[in-house]
Amino acid sequence: MEEMTPAKPRGAGGRKAASWTQDPEGVRRNILAVARAEFVENGLSGARVDEIAAKTSTSKRMIYYYFGDKEGLYRAVLEEMYARIRNFERSLDLAVLPPREAIATLAGFTFDYHADNPDFVRLVMVENIHHARHLENSAKIGELNLSVIDMIREIYERGRREGAFREGLDPIDIHLTISALSFYNVSNRASIRQVFGHDMGAPGARERRRASTIDTVLRMLAS
Repeated sequence: MEEMTPAKPRGAGGRKAASWTQDPEGVRRNILAVARAEFVENGLSGARVDEIAAKTSTSKRMIYYYFGDKEGLYRAVLEEMYARIRNFERSLDLAVLPPREAIATLAGFTFDYHADNPDFVRLVMVENIHHARHLENSAKIGELNLSVIDMIREIYERGRREGAFREGLDPIDIHLTISALSFYNVSNRASIRQVFGHDMGAPGARERRRASTIDTVLRMLAS
């Protein structure tokens, strides 16, 4: 691939060039937002950089300048989405809450985040189709995701010392239980509706599943 430079962006006249020079970070965010929608709808294989460029405020050439290639763009979208959920988790300030309340808050937040952000679930499903090779190639995502395990470890150790939580649990198992219960409620919504005529996204059903998720996690931890 030829070396890309920001000096001569190709696009619709001066508007796209001006966008790059006036707000390069805004252009990058715009590319990522459009790309996310394309990858969610069409997967990595089906998404086309031409289509993404046509819907952004920049050009295909500048997309390559920012991200290198389509896989680099896809990896950047994954990194942004994982960073977002991890940042929200840190904002919960769970260290100030009693252990049971802290883990219940985290479980409830995780359930709501997945339900409110189905694009995140869809992209994780896409990445699993590709055997997580883009996650493997992103040191950033690996570092980001350690924070939730550290958070759960701190809550669990406090609860264990206080006698609220039982001995012998691994923080990763706690995280996987919370994630599985939250993820399935979105990933399998269409098939459950078709097979059982039950809409897991309906308000009443969602609230029941949320309460069940929190209860299941607390029972798993109970001393």
